Amino acid sequence: MPDRRSAGGRSVVIIGGGMTGMLAASVLADHADVTIIERDLLPDAPQPRKGLPQARHAHVLWSGGVKAIEDLLPGIIDDLVDRGARKAHIMTDLVSKAPSGQWFRRFTHSHHTNLLCSRDLLDAVIRARVLEDRRITLRQQTELLSLEGSARRVSGVRIRSAHTDVTLPADLVIDAGGRGSRAPVWLRNLGLPSVAERRVDAGFGYASRIYRAPGTTADSFPIVNVQADPRQNPGKGGIITPIEDGRWLVTLAGTRDGQPSGKNEEFVPFALTLPHPIIGELLADAEPETDVVTTRSTANKRRYYEKAARWPDGFAVLGEAIAGYNPVYGHGLSAAAQSVIALRHTLERQDLRAHGTARSIQKAAARPVDHAWNLAVGQDVFYPGAGDQPPTRLEKTLAAFVDKAVDAGSRNPHALRILLDVMSMEKPPARLLMPDMLALVYLGRKKPLLEAPPLTARERAAATF
Repeated sequence: MPDRRSAGGRSVVIIGGGMTGMLAASVLADHADVTIIERDLLPDAPQPRKGLPQARHAHVLWSGGVKAIEDLLPGIIDDLVDRGARKAHIMTDLVSKAPSGQWFRRFTHSHHTNLLCSRDLLDAVIRARVLEDRRITLRQQTELLSLEGSARRVSGVRIRSAHTDVTLPADLVIDAGGRGSRAPVWLRNLGLPSVAERRVDAGFGYASRIYRAPGTTADSFPIVNVQADPRQNPGKGGIITPIEDGRWLVTLAGTRDGQPSGKNEEFVPFALTLPHPIIGELLADAEPETDVVTTRSTANKRRYYEKAARWPDGFAVLGEAIAGYNPVYGHGLSAAAQSVIALRHTLERQDLRAHGTARSIQKAAARPVDHAWNLAVGQDVFYPGAGDQPPTRLEKTLAAFVDKAVDAGSRNPHALRILLDVMSMEKPPARLLMPDMLALVYLGRKKPLLEAPPLTARERAAATF
Protein backbone atom coordinates (compact mmCIF):
# COMPACT_ATOMS: atom_id res chain seq x y z
CA MET A 1 0.00 0.00 0.00
CA PRO A 2 1.47 3.44 -0.84
CA ASP A 3 2.68 5.71 1.94
CA ARG A 4 0.32 8.69 1.88
CA ARG A 5 2.98 10.93 3.40
CA SER A 6 5.13 10.59 0.28
CA ALA A 7 3.03 13.32 -1.30
CA GLY A 8 3.76 15.66 1.59
CA GLY A 9 0.49 15.01 3.41
CA ARG A 10 -0.24 13.73 6.89
CA SER A 11 -1.78 10.41 7.77
CA VAL A 12 -3.84 9.17 10.70
CA VAL A 13 -4.95 5.62 11.49
CA ILE A 14 -8.06 5.03 13.59
CA ILE A 15 -8.59 1.64 15.19
CA GLY A 16 -12.31 0.84 15.21
CA GLY A 17 -15.15 1.83 12.90
CA GLY A 18 -17.84 2.27 15.53
CA MET A 19 -19.40 5.54 16.58
CA THR A 20 -16.29 6.85 18.35
CA GLY A 21 -14.02 5.98 15.44
CA MET A 22 -16.32 7.58 12.89
CA LEU A 23 -16.70 10.78 14.91
CA ALA A 24 -12.93 10.95 15.41
CA ALA A 25 -12.43 10.49 11.67
CA SER A 26 -14.71 13.46 10.98
CA VAL A 27 -12.44 15.65 13.13
CA LEU A 28 -9.10 14.27 11.97
CA ALA A 29 -9.97 14.57 8.27
CA ASP A 30 -9.43 18.32 8.67
CA HIS A 31 -5.81 17.62 9.62
CA ALA A 32 -4.74 14.53 7.66
CA ASP A 33 -5.76 11.68 5.41
CA VAL A 34 -7.55 9.16 7.61
CA THR A 35 -7.66 5.36 7.44
CA ILE A 36 -10.13 3.49 9.66
CA ILE A 37 -9.19 -0.10 10.53
CA GLU A 38 -12.26 -2.23 11.29
CA ARG A 39 -12.32 -5.95 12.06
CA ASP A 40 -15.98 -6.43 11.08
CA LEU A 41 -17.73 -6.11 7.74
CA LEU A 42 -19.96 -3.13 8.47
CA PRO A 43 -23.56 -3.30 7.22
CA ASP A 44 -24.84 -0.84 4.62
CA ALA A 45 -28.13 -0.42 6.51
CA PRO A 46 -29.19 -0.24 10.17
CA GLN A 47 -28.43 -3.87 11.01
CA PRO A 48 -26.62 -5.67 13.85
CA ARG A 49 -22.94 -6.46 13.54
CA LYS A 50 -20.87 -9.17 15.18
CA GLY A 51 -18.42 -6.93 17.00
CA LEU A 52 -21.06 -4.88 18.84
CA PRO A 53 -23.25 -7.29 20.83
CA GLN A 54 -24.21 -4.55 23.31
CA ALA A 55 -26.10 -2.81 20.49
CA ARG A 56 -28.94 -5.26 21.04
CA HIS A 57 -29.72 -3.64 24.39
CA ALA A 58 -31.29 -0.27 25.18
CA HIS A 59 -29.16 2.81 24.52
CA VAL A 60 -30.12 6.28 25.67
CA LEU A 61 -28.13 9.17 24.25
CA TRP A 62 -28.23 11.88 26.90
CA SER A 63 -28.33 15.54 25.96
CA GLY A 64 -24.61 16.05 26.58
CA GLY A 65 -23.99 13.42 23.91
CA VAL A 66 -26.71 14.76 21.60
CA LYS A 67 -25.08 18.20 21.65
CA ALA A 68 -21.61 16.76 21.09
CA ILE A 69 -22.66 14.69 18.06
CA GLU A 70 -24.55 17.61 16.53
CA ASP A 71 -21.53 19.85 17.11
CA LEU A 72 -19.28 17.36 15.33
CA LEU A 73 -21.70 16.59 12.48
CA PRO A 74 -24.09 19.53 12.04
CA GLY A 75 -27.57 18.44 11.00
CA ILE A 76 -27.03 14.79 11.94
CA ILE A 77 -29.76 14.79 14.60
CA ASP A 78 -32.32 15.95 12.03
CA ASP A 79 -31.06 13.19 9.69
CA LEU A 80 -31.66 10.65 12.45
CA VAL A 81 -35.13 12.03 13.16
CA ASP A 82 -35.93 11.80 9.44
CA ARG A 83 -34.99 8.11 9.65
CA GLY A 84 -37.30 7.47 12.60
CA ALA A 85 -35.36 8.55 15.70
CA ARG A 86 -37.11 10.78 18.21
CA LYS A 87 -35.95 13.67 20.34
CA ALA A 88 -37.47 13.19 23.77
CA HIS A 89 -37.41 15.76 26.55
CA ILE A 90 -36.04 14.38 29.79
CA MET A 91 -38.60 14.52 32.60
CA THR A 92 -41.28 15.42 30.07
CA ASP A 93 -40.99 12.19 28.09
CA LEU A 94 -39.49 10.13 30.91
CA VAL A 95 -41.10 8.13 33.72
CA SER A 96 -38.30 7.15 36.08
CA LYS A 97 -37.91 5.48 39.44
CA ALA A 98 -34.62 6.39 41.15
CA PRO A 99 -32.23 3.76 42.60
CA SER A 100 -33.20 5.01 46.06
CA GLY A 101 -36.87 4.37 45.29
CA GLN A 102 -38.45 7.74 44.48
CA TRP A 103 -40.50 8.44 41.36
CA PHE A 104 -39.38 11.63 39.66
CA ARG A 105 -41.97 14.22 38.76
CA ARG A 106 -42.39 15.11 35.09
CA PHE A 107 -41.97 18.59 33.62
CA THR A 108 -44.23 20.38 31.18
CA HIS A 109 -41.13 21.83 29.51
CA SER A 110 -37.51 20.66 29.64
CA HIS A 111 -34.32 21.73 27.87
CA HIS A 112 -32.63 18.36 28.50
CA THR A 113 -33.10 15.90 25.65
CA ASN A 114 -32.60 12.22 24.88
CA LEU A 115 -32.28 10.82 21.38
CA LEU A 116 -34.32 7.63 21.09
CA CYS A 117 -33.47 5.08 18.42
CA SER A 118 -31.76 1.75 18.01
CA ARG A 119 -27.97 1.66 18.17
CA ASP A 120 -28.01 0.14 14.69
CA LEU A 121 -29.75 3.23 13.28
CA LEU A 122 -27.49 5.64 15.17
CA ASP A 123 -24.33 3.99 13.88
CA ALA A 124 -25.60 3.61 10.31
CA VAL A 125 -26.57 7.27 9.91
CA ILE A 126 -23.32 8.55 11.44
CA ARG A 127 -21.26 6.09 9.38
CA ALA A 128 -22.93 7.10 6.11
CA ARG A 129 -22.34 10.81 6.79
CA VAL A 130 -18.68 10.41 7.77
CA LEU A 131 -17.75 8.12 4.89
CA GLU A 132 -18.96 10.70 2.37
CA ASP A 133 -15.65 12.46 3.04
CA ARG A 134 -13.11 11.30 0.45
CA ARG A 135 -10.26 12.04 2.84
CA ILE A 136 -11.43 9.03 4.88
CA THR A 137 -10.74 5.43 3.87
CA LEU A 138 -12.39 2.46 5.57
CA ARG A 139 -10.50 -0.85 5.60
CA GLN A 140 -12.93 -3.56 6.71
CA GLN A 141 -12.29 -7.13 7.81
CA THR A 142 -8.85 -5.97 8.87
CA GLU A 143 -7.16 -6.86 12.15
CA LEU A 144 -4.66 -4.67 13.94
CA LEU A 145 -1.68 -6.79 15.02
CA SER A 146 0.57 -4.24 16.73
CA LEU A 147 1.68 -0.68 17.02
CA GLU A 148 4.87 0.20 15.15
CA GLY A 149 7.55 2.47 16.55
CA SER A 150 9.09 2.78 20.00
CA ALA A 151 8.27 3.71 23.56
CA ARG A 152 8.92 7.34 22.59
CA ARG A 153 6.84 7.57 19.39
CA VAL A 154 4.30 5.40 17.61
CA SER A 155 4.96 5.58 13.88
CA GLY A 156 2.19 3.39 12.48
CA VAL A 157 0.47 0.03 12.76
CA ARG A 158 0.86 -3.50 11.49
CA ILE A 159 -2.38 -4.93 10.14
CA ARG A 160 -3.61 -8.19 8.67
CA SER A 161 -6.12 -8.32 5.85
CA ALA A 162 -6.92 -11.33 3.64
CA HIS A 163 -4.01 -13.26 5.19
CA THR A 164 -1.53 -10.52 4.29
CA ASP A 165 0.44 -8.49 6.85
CA VAL A 166 0.98 -4.82 5.99
CA THR A 167 2.70 -1.98 7.83
CA LEU A 168 0.78 1.28 7.61
CA PRO A 169 2.73 4.44 8.57
CA ALA A 170 0.91 7.17 10.46
CA ASP A 171 1.61 10.48 12.15
CA LEU A 172 -1.08 9.70 14.73
CA VAL A 173 -2.83 6.47 15.72
CA ILE A 174 -6.14 6.69 17.58
CA ASP A 175 -7.53 3.68 19.44
CA ALA A 176 -11.33 3.85 19.26
CA GLY A 177 -11.73 0.10 19.62
CA GLY A 178 -14.17 0.20 22.54
CA ARG A 179 -14.36 -2.41 25.28
CA GLY A 180 -12.29 -4.84 23.22
CA SER A 181 -9.29 -2.50 23.02
CA ARG A 182 -5.91 -4.22 23.31
CA ALA A 183 -3.98 -1.00 23.91
CA PRO A 184 -2.45 -2.25 27.21
CA VAL A 185 -0.87 -5.17 25.33
CA TRP A 186 0.32 -3.00 22.44
CA LEU A 187 1.93 -0.49 24.80
CA ARG A 188 3.69 -3.19 26.82
CA ASN A 189 5.07 -4.62 23.59
CA LEU A 190 6.65 -1.22 22.91
CA GLY A 191 8.44 -1.45 26.27
CA LEU A 192 6.12 0.81 28.25
CA PRO A 193 5.02 -0.05 31.80
CA SER A 194 1.51 -1.25 32.56
CA VAL A 195 -1.13 1.42 33.06
CA ALA A 196 -3.19 1.53 36.26
CA GLU A 197 -6.65 0.00 35.95
CA ARG A 198 -9.75 -0.28 38.08
CA ARG A 199 -12.60 -2.74 37.66
CA VAL A 200 -16.00 -2.50 39.35
CA ASP A 201 -18.34 -5.34 38.48
CA ALA A 202 -21.79 -5.38 40.05
CA GLY A 203 -22.50 -8.65 38.23
CA PHE A 204 -25.30 -7.27 36.11
CA GLY A 205 -26.76 -9.44 33.40
CA TYR A 206 -29.04 -8.07 30.68
CA ALA A 207 -31.90 -9.49 28.70
CA SER A 208 -33.53 -7.52 25.88
CA ARG A 209 -36.42 -7.99 23.52
CA ILE A 210 -38.11 -5.82 20.90
CA TYR A 211 -41.90 -5.43 21.02
CA ARG A 212 -44.43 -3.82 18.76
CA ALA A 213 -45.72 -0.89 20.81
CA PRO A 214 -49.15 -1.80 22.20
CA GLY A 215 -52.36 0.08 21.62
CA THR A 216 -51.78 3.58 20.29
CA THR A 217 -48.48 4.20 22.11
CA ALA A 218 -46.14 4.17 19.11
CA ASP A 219 -45.90 7.92 18.49
CA SER A 220 -45.24 9.62 21.79
CA PHE A 221 -45.03 7.20 24.70
CA PRO A 222 -42.40 8.13 27.33
CA ILE A 223 -39.32 6.18 28.30
CA VAL A 224 -40.16 4.06 31.34
CA ASN A 225 -37.20 3.38 33.61
CA VAL A 226 -37.14 1.41 36.87
CA GLN A 227 -33.61 1.62 38.26
CA ALA A 228 -31.98 -1.05 40.39
CA ASP A 229 -31.44 -0.27 44.07
CA PRO A 230 -27.86 -0.99 45.28
CA ARG A 231 -29.19 -1.39 48.81
CA GLN A 232 -31.02 -4.52 47.68
CA ASN A 233 -29.34 -7.76 46.66
CA PRO A 234 -29.89 -8.83 43.98
CA GLY A 235 -30.57 -5.52 42.34
CA LYS A 236 -33.11 -5.52 39.52
CA GLY A 237 -34.12 -2.88 36.99
CA GLY A 238 -35.45 -2.34 33.51
CA ILE A 239 -36.22 0.18 30.82
CA ILE A 240 -38.67 0.56 27.94
CA THR A 241 -37.10 2.66 25.19
CA PRO A 242 -39.36 3.66 22.28
CA ILE A 243 -37.38 3.32 19.03
CA GLU A 244 -38.02 3.76 15.32
CA ASP A 245 -40.83 2.02 13.42
CA GLY A 246 -43.30 1.97 16.32
CA ARG A 247 -41.31 -0.45 18.46
CA TRP A 248 -40.21 -0.73 22.07
CA LEU A 249 -36.73 -1.95 22.92
CA VAL A 250 -37.07 -3.42 26.42
CA THR A 251 -34.02 -4.25 28.52
CA LEU A 252 -34.20 -5.98 31.90
CA ALA A 253 -31.24 -6.24 34.26
CA GLY A 254 -30.29 -8.07 37.44
CA THR A 255 -27.16 -8.53 39.53
CA ARG A 256 -25.58 -11.80 40.70
CA ASP A 257 -28.15 -14.45 41.65
CA GLY A 258 -30.87 -12.27 40.11
CA GLN A 259 -29.98 -12.06 36.43
CA PRO A 260 -32.78 -12.40 33.83
CA SER A 261 -32.72 -15.52 31.71
CA GLY A 262 -32.70 -15.81 27.95
CA LYS A 263 -36.01 -17.70 27.85
CA ASN A 264 -38.83 -15.89 26.08
CA GLU A 265 -41.48 -17.16 28.49
CA GLU A 266 -39.60 -15.78 31.51
CA PHE A 267 -39.14 -12.22 30.22
CA VAL A 268 -42.41 -10.62 31.35
CA PRO A 269 -42.54 -12.56 34.65
CA PHE A 270 -39.08 -11.19 35.48
CA ALA A 271 -40.25 -7.65 34.64
CA LEU A 272 -43.05 -8.04 37.15
CA THR A 273 -40.48 -8.69 39.92
CA LEU A 274 -38.72 -5.32 39.52
CA PRO A 275 -38.97 -2.75 42.35
CA HIS A 276 -42.20 -1.70 40.61
CA PRO A 277 -44.08 -3.94 38.13
CA ILE A 278 -44.97 -1.15 35.68
CA ILE A 279 -42.75 -2.50 32.86
CA GLY A 280 -44.24 -5.98 33.10
CA GLU A 281 -47.74 -4.49 33.20
CA LEU A 282 -47.07 -2.42 30.08
CA LEU A 283 -45.84 -5.52 28.22
CA ALA A 284 -48.97 -7.51 28.97
CA ASP A 285 -50.61 -6.46 25.68
CA ALA A 286 -47.45 -5.89 23.65
CA GLU A 287 -46.53 -8.23 20.80
CA PRO A 288 -42.90 -9.44 20.80
CA GLU A 289 -41.03 -9.12 17.51
CA THR A 290 -37.80 -10.84 18.52
CA ASP A 291 -36.51 -13.52 20.83
CA VAL A 292 -34.72 -12.53 24.03
CA VAL A 293 -30.99 -11.76 23.77
CA THR A 294 -28.69 -11.68 26.79
CA THR A 295 -25.36 -10.19 27.82
CA ARG A 296 -23.32 -10.94 30.93
CA SER A 297 -20.19 -8.82 30.37
CA THR A 298 -21.19 -5.50 31.93
CA ALA A 299 -18.33 -4.58 34.28
CA ASN A 300 -17.09 -1.01 34.63
CA LYS A 301 -13.41 -0.95 33.63
CA ARG A 302 -11.24 2.18 33.69
CA ARG A 303 -7.71 2.52 32.33
CA TYR A 304 -5.85 5.57 33.61
CA TYR A 305 -3.79 6.36 30.53
CA GLU A 306 -3.72 10.06 31.35
CA LYS A 307 -1.74 9.27 34.54
CA ALA A 308 0.93 7.19 32.82
CA ALA A 309 4.47 8.25 33.75
CA ARG A 310 5.57 7.71 30.14
CA TRP A 311 3.40 8.15 27.06
CA PRO A 312 4.44 7.87 23.40
CA ASP A 313 3.92 10.62 20.88
CA GLY A 314 1.70 9.59 18.00
CA PHE A 315 -0.84 7.51 19.97
CA ALA A 316 -4.04 8.29 21.89
CA VAL A 317 -7.06 6.37 23.18
CA LEU A 318 -10.67 7.61 23.07
CA GLY A 319 -14.13 6.68 24.33
CA GLU A 320 -14.87 3.26 25.76
CA ALA A 321 -11.33 2.11 24.98
CA ILE A 322 -10.44 4.29 28.00
CA ALA A 323 -13.37 3.17 30.12
CA GLY A 324 -16.27 0.81 29.59
CA TYR A 325 -19.33 1.25 31.76
CA ASN A 326 -22.25 -0.73 33.01
CA PRO A 327 -24.68 0.04 30.16
CA VAL A 328 -27.64 0.53 32.51
CA TYR A 329 -26.66 4.16 33.11
CA GLY A 330 -26.51 5.02 29.42
CA HIS A 331 -23.51 7.36 29.57
CA GLY A 332 -20.99 5.49 27.42
CA LEU A 333 -22.06 6.99 24.07
CA SER A 334 -22.21 10.53 25.47
CA ALA A 335 -18.77 10.23 27.07
CA ALA A 336 -17.34 8.88 23.82
CA ALA A 337 -18.75 11.75 21.77
CA GLN A 338 -17.45 14.26 24.29
CA SER A 339 -14.00 12.66 24.18
CA VAL A 340 -13.96 13.40 20.42
CA ILE A 341 -14.88 17.01 21.18
CA ALA A 342 -11.84 17.05 23.49
CA LEU A 343 -9.72 15.69 20.61
CA ARG A 344 -10.92 18.49 18.34
CA HIS A 345 -10.20 21.19 20.91
CA THR A 346 -6.69 19.85 21.45
CA LEU A 347 -5.91 19.84 17.72
CA GLU A 348 -7.14 23.43 17.45
CA ARG A 349 -4.24 24.38 19.73
CA GLN A 350 -1.55 21.83 18.91
CA ASP A 351 -0.20 20.26 15.72
CA LEU A 352 -0.91 16.53 15.59
CA ARG A 353 2.79 15.78 14.87
CA ALA A 354 4.13 17.95 17.69
CA HIS A 355 5.81 16.49 20.75
CA GLY A 356 3.29 16.20 23.59
CA THR A 357 0.13 16.45 21.47
CA ALA A 358 -0.84 12.82 22.06
CA ARG A 359 -0.49 13.22 25.83
CA SER A 360 -2.60 16.40 25.67
CA ILE A 361 -5.31 14.50 23.78
CA GLN A 362 -5.20 11.76 26.39
CA LYS A 363 -5.60 14.13 29.31
CA ALA A 364 -8.42 16.05 27.64
CA ALA A 365 -10.31 12.87 26.69
CA ALA A 366 -10.14 11.66 30.29
CA ARG A 367 -12.38 14.45 31.61
CA PRO A 368 -15.73 13.34 30.14
CA VAL A 369 -14.75 9.73 30.80
CA ASP A 370 -14.29 10.56 34.49
CA HIS A 371 -17.74 12.17 34.57
CA ALA A 372 -19.40 9.02 33.23
CA TRP A 373 -17.22 6.79 35.40
CA ASN A 374 -18.22 8.56 38.60
CA LEU A 375 -21.90 8.32 37.69
CA ALA A 376 -21.65 4.57 37.07
CA VAL A 377 -19.30 3.50 39.84
CA GLY A 378 -21.06 5.67 42.42
CA GLN A 379 -23.88 3.10 42.36
CA ASP A 380 -22.23 -0.17 41.33
CA VAL A 381 -19.46 -0.14 43.92
CA PHE A 382 -22.04 -0.87 46.63
CA TYR A 383 -23.15 -4.24 45.26
CA PRO A 384 -21.58 -7.27 47.02
CA GLY A 385 -18.48 -8.52 45.23
CA ALA A 386 -18.28 -5.51 42.90
CA GLY A 387 -14.59 -4.89 43.53
CA ASP A 388 -11.50 -6.15 45.28
CA GLN A 389 -11.89 -3.46 47.91
CA PRO A 390 -15.01 -2.22 49.72
CA PRO A 391 -16.27 1.30 49.02
CA THR A 392 -13.97 3.98 50.40
CA ARG A 393 -15.10 6.48 53.01
CA LEU A 394 -15.17 9.16 50.30
CA GLU A 395 -17.35 6.99 48.04
CA LYS A 396 -19.74 6.34 50.92
CA THR A 397 -19.91 10.05 51.75
CA LEU A 398 -20.53 11.04 48.12
CA ALA A 399 -23.16 8.31 47.68
CA ALA A 400 -25.01 9.50 50.76
CA PHE A 401 -25.04 13.04 49.39
CA VAL A 402 -26.21 11.88 45.95
CA ASP A 403 -29.10 10.04 47.63
CA LYS A 404 -30.09 13.31 49.30
CA ALA A 405 -29.76 15.16 45.99
CA VAL A 406 -31.96 12.56 44.28
CA ASP A 407 -34.53 12.86 47.05
CA ALA A 408 -34.51 16.64 46.64
CA GLY A 409 -34.83 16.23 42.87
CA SER A 410 -37.85 13.97 43.23
CA ARG A 411 -39.64 16.61 45.31
CA ASN A 412 -38.32 19.95 44.03
CA PRO A 413 -38.22 20.83 40.31
CA HIS A 414 -35.34 23.29 40.73
CA ALA A 415 -33.19 20.61 42.35
CA LEU A 416 -34.16 18.13 39.64
CA ARG A 417 -33.05 20.47 36.85
CA ILE A 418 -29.62 20.80 38.46
CA LEU A 419 -29.45 17.04 38.96
CA LEU A 420 -30.31 16.57 35.28
CA ASP A 421 -27.51 18.94 34.27
CA VAL A 422 -25.15 16.35 35.75
CA MET A 423 -26.98 13.16 34.76
CA SER A 424 -27.29 14.43 31.17
CA MET A 425 -23.52 15.11 31.08
CA GLU A 426 -24.00 18.78 30.37
CA LYS A 427 -22.29 19.78 33.64
CA PRO A 428 -19.63 18.04 35.76
CA PRO A 429 -20.57 16.33 39.06
CA ALA A 430 -19.12 19.30 40.98
CA ARG A 431 -22.29 21.19 39.93
CA LEU A 432 -24.14 19.30 42.67
CA LEU A 433 -21.93 20.94 45.30
CA MET A 434 -22.66 24.54 44.31
CA PRO A 435 -24.36 26.69 46.97
CA ASP A 436 -27.74 26.84 45.22
CA MET A 437 -27.97 23.03 45.04
CA LEU A 438 -26.77 22.58 48.62
CA ALA A 439 -29.48 24.99 49.75
CA LEU A 440 -32.13 23.03 47.85
CA VAL A 441 -30.89 19.70 49.23
CA TYR A 442 -30.76 20.74 52.88
CA LEU A 443 -33.12 23.72 53.16
CA GLY A 444 -35.37 23.78 50.11
CA ARG A 445 -39.12 23.22 50.12
CA LYS A 446 -40.04 19.69 49.14
CA LYS A 447 -43.29 18.23 47.84
CA PRO A 448 -44.55 14.84 49.04
CA LEU A 449 -43.14 11.78 47.28
CA LEU A 450 -45.18 10.33 44.42
CA GLU A 451 -46.87 7.06 45.25
CA ALA A 452 -47.05 5.67 41.70
CA PRO A 453 -45.42 6.09 38.29
CA PRO A 454 -46.53 9.41 36.80
CA LEU A 455 -48.15 8.12 33.63
CA THR A 456 -50.95 10.33 32.37
CA ALA A 457 -54.49 9.06 31.89
CA ARG A 458 -53.99 9.37 28.12
CA GLU A 459 -50.81 7.28 28.25
CA ARG A 460 -52.48 4.61 30.32
CA ALA A 461 -55.38 4.48 27.88
CA ALA A 462 -53.00 4.31 24.92
CA ALA A 463 -51.26 1.32 26.51
CA THR A 464 -54.65 -0.38 26.95
CA PHE A 465 -54.36 -0.44 30.75
